[in-house]
Amino acid sequence: MKRIEAILRPSQLDLVREALDVVGAHAVTVTEVRGSGGHGNAIEVYRGAEYTSGLVPKVKLEAVVPDDRVAEVVEMLEQIARTGRSGDGKLFVTDLVEAVRVRTGERGDVAL
Repeated sequence: MKRIEAILRPSQLDLVREALDVVGAHAVTVTEVRGSGGHGNAIEVYRGAEYTSGLVPKVKLEAVVPDDRVAEVVEMLEQIARTGRSGDGKLFVTDLVEAVRVRTGERGDVAL
């Protein structure tokens, strides 16, 4: 099993979720995050005043997939999330040692 973490533009989230459903990766976790990278600073507005923040709003999508589906899911994420502009995000793939479905006690790929 692998965990795929995708740091994406918030505007791409719905497209990515739909594409994940098509490839059968239904179970995902999405978190609103802020980060910095090579895309520069974000202009923020607070109580009418503008200021520059080094952190840009993003979403982090996490999915756990069986080893034989990783290449397909990564390729799909890369294609759907790409706008061609700076700040499109990053994908990270890490090994996952174990998964356990708490309700049933199922382990491994079956627990996904």
